[in-house]
Amino acid sequence: MRDYRSLADAVAADIAAGRLRPGERLPTQRRFARTHGIAVSTAARVYQELTRRGLVVGEVGRGTYVRAARVRPEPALAEPGSATVDLELNISLPPGLPDSLDTLRPGFERLLRADVLAEALRPKATSGTAAARVAAATVLARSGWAPDPATVAFAGNGRQAIAAAVSALVDVGGRLGVEALTYPVVKGIAARLGVTLVPLPVDEQGLVPEAVRETRPDAVYVQPTLHNPLGVTMPESRRQELAEVLRELGIGAVEDTIYAFLRDEVPLAAYAPERTVLVDSLSKRFSPGLTLGFLVVPPELTGRVAAALRSGGWAAAGFTLVAATHWIEDGTVASVQERKRADAVRRAGIVRRGLDGFEVRGDPGAYHCWWELPQPWRADTFVAAAARRGIAVSPSGAFAVGAAHAPTAVRLALAGPDPSTLETAISVLASLARATPEDARLE
Repeated sequence: MRDYRSLADAVAADIAAGRLRPGERLPTQRRFARTHGIAVSTAARVYQELTRRGLVVGEVGRGTYVRAARVRPEPALAEPGSATVDLELNISLPPGLPDSLDTLRPGFERLLRADVLAEALRPKATSGTAAARVAAATVLARSGWAPDPATVAFAGNGRQAIAAAVSALVDVGGRLGVEALTYPVVKGIAARLGVTLVPLPVDEQGLVPEAVRETRPDAVYVQPTLHNPLGVTMPESRRQELAEVLRELGIGAVEDTIYAFLRDEVPLAAYAPERTVLVDSLSKRFSPGLTLGFLVVPPELTGRVAAALRSGGWAAAGFTLVAATHWIEDGTVASVQERKRADAVRRAGIVRRGLDGFEVRGDPGAYHCWWELPQPWRADTFVAAAARRGIAVSPSGAFAVGAAHAPTAVRLALAGPDPSTLETAISVLASLARATPEDARLE
């Protein structure tokens, strides 16, 4: 009986030698099994191994294909030597740089005062300071809801806040339910914590609560507002339904509200405060270069979250804590946030006009959207073709959980380039999508 790894090695050798070319479709698993005289389950393991190695990609309803090579030649939208147009990462700086730096100057000057600097350089507990907790509660408040400052803790950034919350809610070897398409960093966090991800379906209203009841994970990670990558926002009724399921099963949730500052929605934590650890940060609403992670923690989980923050080395630095507190208190963070809301609307409008006629999902006030590509394009070949034109976009497979096939789609992150460059890039991508992969290769 042949080992699945040796079969995967043979297919990999065919790919390396060019006998299987990028974009070529592999036989169905059943046909592969018949050809090689193996069980279908063994064929499935071969395909999973090839996917793990990054050699093939599966797409819903279309099959498994040899992955196109990811190339990053000289950008086509700018002068030689400049950077690729990045629609892959949402690097959201304060709008209007460098002029907007004047709004930050008073905060920096205050930090140079001897008494403030001395306080900033002292180590801080995971609960920060009383002033920081009040400031955090202020910036996290929305739609009539605000957390109790006593329930606030701090991490170095949003990713560390997520890691601490997952670590507190799920033991090593445990199961974390996540949307079937989810924030890619969560996949890495789970792997490092020894946590198994359980993909849960998402419909037009977000995570399906009944799926949580059926799978019974140890906890759930969920993005109720402006889900990344799909852009879906849960209505109030869905949040209430999910809160009821959490209580029924006696499990907790990590609610990621990183993009929630762009919409005024009551969080899941308002409906199930005793079951929900809300995580957020300043990276999107303020600046990725000076960020701070927030956690709103149910009192019964305070000790576990604090222990996770300390043991993981994820506690916030005193300097950042003091600086962020001041910029929240003096209204700078709120001002930048409001400008970003207007900026996001402007950028979403550019995409809506530039991709008119295509299947694009996204909130009209969000910094990202989900583009379901037209046939005969596949996600990885489109990503490679876009890269040859100097534009980086994210394939659906980056967000897919487990061995499930990824949709034929890409996510566009809109916050990075200036609006004029974004408009040009969207125009190039639209022209590319209207062509065929064969035409694109000939250009």
